[in-house]
Amino acid sequence: MKKKFITFSRIIKTGMVNFGRNAWLGMAAMAVMIITLTTVLFSWVTNAAFNNTVGQITNKIDISVFLQDSVTNAQAQDLVSQLKRLPNVKSVSYLDKAAALKVYKQQNAGNQQILSAIDQVGNPVPATVLVKPRDLNRIQDIKDFLSMKDVAALQTSDSPTYNGSRKAAIDKIAHATTLLRRAGVAAVIIFALISVLIIFNTIQMAIFNRRDELTIMRLLGASTWYIRGPFVVESIMYGIISALLSVLIIHGLFVASSSALQASSLGLLDINYASTYFSAHFLVLLAVQIALGILIGAVSSVVATRRYLKFKSK
Repeated sequence: MKKKFITFSRIIKTGMVNFGRNAWLGMAAMAVMIITLTTVLFSWVTNAAFNNTVGQITNKIDISVFLQDSVTNAQAQDLVSQLKRLPNVKSVSYLDKAAALKVYKQQNAGNQQILSAIDQVGNPVPATVLVKPRDLNRIQDIKDFLSMKDVAALQTSDSPTYNGSRKAAIDKIAHATTLLRRAGVAAVIIFALISVLIIFNTIQMAIFNRRDELTIMRLLGASTWYIRGPFVVESIMYGIISALLSVLIIHGLFVASSSALQASSLGLLDINYASTYFSAHFLVLLAVQIALGILIGAVSSVVATRRYLKFKSK
């Protein structure tokens, strides 16, 4: 056990020495890795911000089902129970004629003409069932249910209704989120491949510069991992430093946009929420960034050293 620990510590130490020795050589590798990891982090945070915006708007949208005056309370409650069982229904609330009138008056508190007309003609507002959907992209399922013959017979001619402008806003944000997610994935894949190639070439050049030393180590009986280990450690350090810098870059962007630009949103992006989300999940995001950096660096160096060691073992 002691021998293994000494060997492991030597591998770590040699890898750190190699990192310092090849620092300028690894600048290009770290630059591309920083771009890759920054893209990953930015896509993650903005996707969360977009989802929050969609959720906020969705909570303000409901489908109004207007019932005929002849519908009994029992029939209305049965309709509410059926709606609650639909998979895309988040919540259902029932307003009888009196409650619906009270809400209508509150919504039109500034319009004295409407309020005066209501006082003269009585209560023209029908009992209403308010349905909040979970996913607006599947709202047709609720409409199909409301269009069923026995259910439609309970409704007035202008039922159901919902706010179309908000639906359009939801569709626009959802479309932007989808495009961002796809663009982010494509960018991450491209930059990750470039990072792997550059680290691969960096390690190959380091191996070439130390070829005589490595040949002597092989002749003296050094194990494969004793030779490969320092290069893996060196690449992992590239990944860790790149991850830390990417987190600092994103943090700087949020600080600059919220304080220097005095902006709470940037187009569809809610900067305040994104910044809050970043701060609240800082440790998780940092851990994921470091893990990705280590993975990219380790895979690149293992492939590069494996190719060299295979050549030398023939």
